[in-house]
Amino acid sequence: MNKDDFLYPRTRYYGQVKPENIVFNANLQEFAQKITYICSLETSGKISPEEAYHQIKALWQQLRQSKKELGIGDNPFSNDQEK
Repeated sequence: MNKDDFLYPRTRYYGQVKPENIVFNANLQEFAQKITYICSLETSGKISPEEAYHQIKALWQQLRQSKKELGIGDNPFSNDQEK
């Protein structure tokens, strides 16, 4: 196992196989991994709760933008409150 596989593990995608879903899944896994690191840094006192919040908020915005750019969930009949 190389260092990158250890630090940034990826799991297989089992959902509907479409390019945009696979890309979003990769983005989602990266988001989850970064959130784990931020939480660990905050828990250990390496960063403040405010800094952790701002970093997580920025990552969330990036993930939402990714979803929007990939056109995932663009159902005009949905009740998606995020739009």
